[in-house]
Amino acid sequence: MTQISVAALQLAFSNDIEANIANVSRMVREAAGRGAQVILPPELFEGEYFCRVEDEGLFANARPTAEHRAVQAMQALAAELKVWIPTSFFEADGPHHYNSLAMVDPDGKVAGVYRKSHIPDGPGYEEKFYFRPGNTGFKVWDGPSAKLGVGVCWDQWYPETARAMILMGAEILFYPTAIGSEPHDEGLDTARLWRRAMVGHAVSNVVPVVAANRVGTEHGQTFYGTSFITDERGDILAELDREEEGVITATLDLDRVKRHRAAFGFFRDRRPELYGRLVQDI
Repeated sequence: MTQISVAALQLAFSNDIEANIANVSRMVREAAGRGAQVILPPELFEGEYFCRVEDEGLFANARPTAEHRAVQAMQALAAELKVWIPTSFFEADGPHHYNSLAMVDPDGKVAGVYRKSHIPDGPGYEEKFYFRPGNTGFKVWDGPSAKLGVGVCWDQWYPETARAMILMGAEILFYPTAIGSEPHDEGLDTARLWRRAMVGHAVSNVVPVVAANRVGTEHGQTFYGTSFITDERGDILAELDREEEGVITATLDLDRVKRHRAAFGFFRDRRPELYGRLVQDI
């Protein structure tokens, strides 16, 4: 039987990058102490979620992968604890800027970088001002006894993202996120939609899903947490509430996942020849 233990972290952040790194590091250590082999922090944990406003001065916070303090800190920690840490960060690549994720391996090396493919643009989430659409394509990594697929926040709404990673061999999907209140509509609470979308990916692809969100209120914008881990049938194995900080872990049976995926026949019964419309512009 092939098993893998995974973790998601949920916490609030300030504009003090060293304090944020210290808090994430503390939780990574806790997760590793509980046996987690892949540990997922939330999106852009280097600071507050800055995309709520358009401020050209904030581009100065972006760094190349090898120079980014959050990535460097997770590299040192991963090497010490012998764990995988998918690390979200604000990347500068020459004149270009991306919402990126470095997959940090247990040797402390960056196994690869994924650049967020889908970039939102709306009140409180004005990411198109800061980030180019990713140019890496979707990425899958050979992790501990499993192939790991990672989408970043807005990617999680797209069934195409999940399906593409599964077709690339992913056996677990991870989604670091920063999502909360909607400034344009105080009555809109997307927390349940957010979870349902990813549980849907789990069910329709027969794959476990790990989602990590932030909590706390930043300049009037409240992030709703509710981080969770679901199995391949969409059953919640571990979760956090809308306000608490903490670590959740779960152990996944990948042999069982493979049996269930084969038995459902979703991939046996695919009809790619009928799906051409999916790659055409609207």
